[in-house]
Amino acid sequence: MPSDLLDALQQRLQHRFADTGLLLRALTHRSFGAEHNERLEFLGDAVLELAVSTLLYTRMQQLPEGELSRVRALLVRQDSLHGIALRLQLPAALRLGEGEARSGGRERPSILADAVEALIGAVFLDAGYDSATALVGRLFEGVRLDGQLQASAKDAKTALQEWLQGRRMQLPRYAVVGTSGAAHHQVFDVDCEVAEWSLSERGQGATRRAAEQEAAKAMLQRLKAGQ
Repeated sequence: MPSDLLDALQQRLQHRFADTGLLLRALTHRSFGAEHNERLEFLGDAVLELAVSTLLYTRMQQLPEGELSRVRALLVRQDSLHGIALRLQLPAALRLGEGEARSGGRERPSILADAVEALIGAVFLDAGYDSATALVGRLFEGVRLDGQLQASAKDAKTALQEWLQGRRMQLPRYAVVGTSGAAHHQVFDVDCEVAEWSLSERGQGATRRAAEQEAAKAMLQRLKAGQ
């Protein structure tokens, strides 16, 4: 990988690696070779959870545990990390196997989100927890920790359930109606049904939970539009 590409990425991260091997590994997908980033991703995920938890505990002192958990889930979910990856210009820096690159791996949200977690893990090993926490703070420095974020943190399944309960209606039913893709890149297709009104909506995602959320979101939008 060209050194100027690595230099530019380190400038965006605002962290200069003592061990550039860690940086290279964090950018390496399993399709590229045996020295890939999955173990760093595992470590970075744990560091990210703790760092974001500490940030929210300090700056959103009025929120109870349940609300804090929902806000944290919003910040560390794939969509948020994908956005961070794009701001860091990670697609150009990823090391992918030829097949993965040809199939659009550089733009795949799951791969980019995993690389962000791997980078956090790499910084942790390179310079310790304080440096990794500082990086997480920089990655989320543009996020406003206020009531608007709190409101958006309520996941679609919870919001749909509350909407139906407020009208004394039965809870929705979710069912997996199909899966596609390779084992490590499966896509789940889930149906969300509101039986009392004979309505159903579909959602897709990399996990069953993600697909259920998408289906619930589509259903809630349809119900609100029909009010």
